Amino acid sequence: MEDSLVIAGRAFRSRLIVGTGKYRSFPEMSRAHAASGAEMVTVAVRRVNLSDRTKESLLDYIDREKMFILPNTAGCYSADEAIRTARLGREAGLSNWVKLEVIGDERTLFPETEELVRATKDLVKEGFVVLPYTNDDLIVARKLVDAGAAAVMPLGAPIGSGMGIQNLANLRILRERITEVPMIVDAGVGTASDAAIAMELGADGVLMNTAIAGAQDAVLMAEAMRAAVEAGRKAFLAGRIEKKLYATASSPLSGVVR
Repeated sequence: MEDSLVIAGRAFRSRLIVGTGKYRSFPEMSRAHAASGAEMVTVAVRRVNLSDRTKESLLDYIDREKMFILPNTAGCYSADEAIRTARLGREAGLSNWVKLEVIGDERTLFPETEELVRATKDLVKEGFVVLPYTNDDLIVARKLVDAGAAAVMPLGAPIGSGMGIQNLANLRILRERITEVPMIVDAGVGTASDAAIAMELGADGVLMNTAIAGAQDAVLMAEAMRAAVEAGRKAFLAGRIEKKLYATASSPLSGVVR
């Protein structure tokens, strides 16, 4: 059976979700997207020129036959602001899906969780498929699921930091306790091993932008991330061996001729 990522009834073969910011050029972005194998790409509604489609836009470099656009509300600091931005993206024909970001602190870009939950409730009522970016807190994640979120997207580390997964225990707890919707690690990935660790912990997917766009060779890093997500997923499904304090011989002595 094909192992697909299913969100709100829609299946994606790739469990890697990529972004569109910080690339040195739109052509580089397009090449990196292709190399990543991703089928979903986030687009900040506020970065797209929605009023004059005659001007060059990053949307011109996204193959919408192959890539599903996930608008995001980056840069929003209140529920009302995020809701307006989500509506704008839908009205412009981007999607009725939204990666919901409501930021609470400008320096860390940590989410404002009360506003995030409120925005999730309101947008779900309006027919949006909501994927909220949140912290790695089980209680907040539960509130988001109860509010109708189609997935929870906890951070691995601050956005764009490249620090990798900082709280393995919290992500493991989220994986065990949030089973109704997919869990997608969003933010903090710096290199391929970070993506593999997230998947080995049981994440259903990984969303990243800076780790690829900011790499010296974005296309090569996109290839690495693709392989890492696939390897991490397979390792999780295979089930790792138990950790032990002492050695266990690879070739047991039982049955050995003496």
